[in-house]
Parts: sequence; C-alpha cells; structure tokens
Amino acid sequence: MRPVEQAGKAVAELGQNIGDYIRQQRRNAQISLRQLARLAGVSNPYLSQIERGLRRPSAEILQQIAKGLRISAEALYVQAGILEQRAGGPVVDAVLADPDLTERQKQVLLDVYQSFRRENAASSTEPGEPTGAPPSAEPASPARGRATDEE
Repeated sequence: MRPVEQAGKAVAELGQNIGDYIRQQRRNAQISLRQLARLAGVSNPYLSQIERGLRRPSAEILQQIAKGLRISAEALYVQAGILEQRAGGPVVDAVLADPDLTERQKQVLLDVYQSFRRENAASSTEPGEPTGAPPSAEPASPARGRATDEE
C-alpha cells in the first residue's frame, strides 16, 4: 500500500473511532440521535454520518457534541486524534489545581489514586481473576450506594 493510501486509511479509521465513541457516549447517556443533534446544534444526518465514520467533525463540532453529551471536549479531542492523551488526566489536574489542599495532601491523594489504578490494571491482566471488589471487601452500605449513583 502506498503512503498516501495508508494516510487516507488512517484518517478514515480515526473518523470511525470517534464516531463509535460518540455513539457509545450517546447511548450511555440514553440520548437519541435527534436529541443529541438538537443539543449540539447539528443536523440529524450530519451527526449520523459522524457516528458511522463517514464524516470527520471539526474541533468546534466536537466541542458542541461534548456539550450536548455533558462530557469533556478534551475526551473527544483525544479520541479524534486532535490532542494526545495526557499522562495525568483530569483527576491529577483537579488535585493539583485545588488551592485548598497542601502540597503534602495533594501528594497523598495522588499516591492513593495511582495505587488504585495500578491495582486495577494488575487485576485486569490476571487470567481467572474476578472483576469488581475483592472478596474481603465490605459490602457497600445503602447510603454509599446512593452517593455513587448520583456521581
């Protein structure tokens, strides 16, 4: 395959990936295609073409779609290949930006966060391991369960 054909195929795959991601986020939010199109200020056919990978939306359209989905535009930009994934991510950024935390508190929070991420990554790579909470974990109280649902 010639370099020009490879580049064209890569762009088409990026369009498909962003379309799949938008469709998944729309379904997770339980929003119809028409509702999202209206919220984002785009036409139904255009949004449908984006979801099917036939069109590659501009950064401005992605921002409008993100607003309609109530997700970060950055997440869509990363999926579309406009931005590169940041190492820290939004959790790290939020902790570091909080003016009410001391530097020591920030570091402790980030250490705990990273340990949870490492633990989850390790458990997802071990074959035969159940996903979810470890057997020794206490069941969530009803109050804690409700708080999780609201987040």
